[in-house]
Amino acid sequence: MHNETLRPEATPDGLTAFAPKVSDAAKRHAPGTLVDKYGRRITYIRLSITDRCDFRCTYCMAEEMTFLPRHEVMSLEECLRVATVFVGLGVGKIRITGGEPLVRKDAMWLIERLGSLPGLDNLVLTTNGSQLDRFAAPLLAAGVKRLNISLDTLRPDRFKSITRIGDINKVFNGIEAARTAGFKRTKLNAVMMRGTNDDEFEDLVQFAIDQELDISFIEEMPLGEIMGRRGTYISSEETRERLSKRFTLIPSTESSGGPARYWRIPGSESRIGFISPHSHNFCDTCNRVRITAKGELYPCLGQNDAANLLPVLRQDHDDAGLRKAIIDSMGIKPYGHDFTQQMDAPKVVRFMSMTGG
Repeated sequence: MHNETLRPEATPDGLTAFAPKVSDAAKRHAPGTLVDKYGRRITYIRLSITDRCDFRCTYCMAEEMTFLPRHEVMSLEECLRVATVFVGLGVGKIRITGGEPLVRKDAMWLIERLGSLPGLDNLVLTTNGSQLDRFAAPLLAAGVKRLNISLDTLRPDRFKSITRIGDINKVFNGIEAARTAGFKRTKLNAVMMRGTNDDEFEDLVQFAIDQELDISFIEEMPLGEIMGRRGTYISSEETRERLSKRFTLIPSTESSGGPARYWRIPGSESRIGFISPHSHNFCDTCNRVRITAKGELYPCLGQNDAANLLPVLRQDHDDAGLRKAIIDSMGIKPYGHDFTQQMDAPKVVRFMSMTGG
């Protein structure tokens, strides 16, 4: 298996003095420019920098994946250009995703520049945790404000089954490395799967409390050529009711700027979140779009419509064209998705690893 790892101390050849060329048009922020036809303002992007991962989670990708050839993936410079234009259009939060973003060679070069990007208020990263023992401290120093770590089980054998090739001890070590580095309010993400990990939800919450972490439970989404999810689906409400038999859950009005709805447990700083694309979808307040590693802008995770930014990036070195393409993409953002109708036969055939979650 090919795994692109990086050296945190290294700067790639030819990028030492690189800075994206930003036109005057892209520098001027017109308030409310990124507003879709339903009046929702886009202030948050999820930027995938690789489709590769060192795990093979069953709900995210096929066991034998064919990854994108290098020339079809945005370069680090192109990722920075896209981010810079979005920030110029009023985006204040960027989440770096993958695949596993920390297996992208020289990812720290990009992350360091995003961390110092004027106008960007919140740089966060989603990871499987396997590389954090090496990169937690450099990430914090680069300006990453918060980490989300995927963890669906606490059992080594079950973790190996879900991830196919993963080692849970790497994740535990990564969680500890994040704490030692100084990260606060690190959040665990757990996908709820009936018959796979539904007997561990209480244990996962207790683990989060003991480790002073937040945790979000995520309803499984029908993405990729993975059939039969209706039988494994668990709603947020069912899980919340189950947790309430062991923990006192108090509704909270707190928000992390994403789709999670949070609850508090008295005597603990941990927040318990639920992301409910099926049972309580969050489309009416959606404030985000996704950029894939190959430069596709998806206004909605649950739809196939996308704007291809890669040709614009490679044909037009003046960011005015890129800015226009991004603004125009607001016209194809739908009101919402309908995952419930896709549980047995997904309409969106790209894997989660392609879109970046």
